[in-house]
Amino acid sequence: MAAAAGPRPEVQNLQWAPPEHDEAQAAAGLGDCEDAPVRPLCKPRGICSRAYFLVLMVFVHLYLGNVLALLLFVHYSNGDESTDSRLQRRAQGPTPAPTLGPLTRLEGIKVGHERKVQLVADRDHFIRTLSLKPLLFEIPGFLSDEECRFIIHLAQMKGLQRSQILPTEEYEEAMGTMRVSQLDLFRLLDQNRDGRLQLREVLAQTRLGNGRWMTPENIQEMYSAIKADPDGDGVLSLQEFSDMDLRDFHKYMRSHKVESSELVRNSHHTWLYQGEGAHHVMRAIRQRVLRLTRLSPEIVELSEPLQVVRYGEGGHYHAHVDSGPVYPETICSHTKLVANESVPFETSCRYMTVLFYLNNVTGGGETVFPVADNRTYDEMSLIQDDVDLRDTRRHCDKGNLRVKPRQGTAVFWYNYLPDGQGWVGDVDDYSLHGGCLVTRGTKWIANNWINVDPSRARQALFQQEMARLAREGGADSQPEWALDRAYRDARVEL
Repeated sequence: MAAAAGPRPEVQNLQWAPPEHDEAQAAAGLGDCEDAPVRPLCKPRGICSRAYFLVLMVFVHLYLGNVLALLLFVHYSNGDESTDSRLQRRAQGPTPAPTLGPLTRLEGIKVGHERKVQLVADRDHFIRTLSLKPLLFEIPGFLSDEECRFIIHLAQMKGLQRSQILPTEEYEEAMGTMRVSQLDLFRLLDQNRDGRLQLREVLAQTRLGNGRWMTPENIQEMYSAIKADPDGDGVLSLQEFSDMDLRDFHKYMRSHKVESSELVRNSHHTWLYQGEGAHHVMRAIRQRVLRLTRLSPEIVELSEPLQVVRYGEGGHYHAHVDSGPVYPETICSHTKLVANESVPFETSCRYMTVLFYLNNVTGGGETVFPVADNRTYDEMSLIQDDVDLRDTRRHCDKGNLRVKPRQGTAVFWYNYLPDGQGWVGDVDDYSLHGGCLVTRGTKWIANNWINVDPSRARQALFQQEMARLAREGGADSQPEWALDRAYRDARVEL
């Protein structure tokens, strides 16, 4: 429920009405988004407006830079010209971007289907389909026990840092400068358009809050503390919401110290370089992933380094998706430097996730896919009564699919749906997943994310530019994290 602080807007005469597609609504930016420059800005279950998207992104971005970029965007908007049209004009210059072929995508066939593949010499691996929505597979023995131990030791040598850092005071001050009317906020939160805010509607948009994972109990405690719900029924009318001073919300959140168990994510992580010059074990794993995914070497080699994560006892990661939305206001982290775009939000564009289990966990620590192979997906259905399926500390047992950590096993899935033309489509909502509470012992995993820009032209320009830098700069053109090459000759007693 992040929102503007400062002078309160006039709210006494606010009137709520179910959104209708009329001229007044179109003038207010609440139309059907038919002319969105890249893809429709909204899905049928959301409120179709730029205000909806901008406020939503404020909710889910926890970093000061993104908020400041939003403020700049509001003042220096560069119009509605689409990203792809600008890229196409650039591609018409003297060095046109290459044409990229279609992305490879494995077929799931059916749940339980197995196929044999050869990823290393003199050994067969078996890929088993775990679900079709999302398209999810498991490969036992993808890593050897020695490789698992080596990755853990390498991560320990490099040093791990806490995975989630709470927002700074500067971030909260920047949040306070946002000017969003309470009527817009109410419409954003009121998913079923009934003019009342149920707890689950508020929870659906406050999943990250100020770094805390908000539970129904948290919301009710907050209501009581700031006197937002006089009748105590857990439901806010428009008038009750309008009577709130949202500055009281920020004061309340700041006054409560956040424990590790209350964070969205409770873990430590580091990154290990896998590019040219990396340790031969790291290079071998990347080449194995290349053979597994059957994607072009350029895409795999230009993706993120290996992320290694440690969850101690009590560690968890609430359910989330690995990739951000495909909207005109977003740009991919990996291609932003070559896109020459001015957009407010940066997001991870991860076509695939390849997750490795590096040890056997004594208790808990499963990877849960709460809605895997559901017949339908409805975000509001994730929260029913006192059960939040995204809550991996309390309700992992209620998820549709749980994968138990087994040393050396890899699981991989696609985070996007196909667009019908061999490229990236919309985010697959069914890829929602999380790390269940570790009840005993320690859990070690590693992630290889395969980055692909939903803009085919932008991905092509990125690959072209990276190839040029490699030709001109050689080893000096490597990014900063390539300094991990210092570990290329590491000898670890296993």
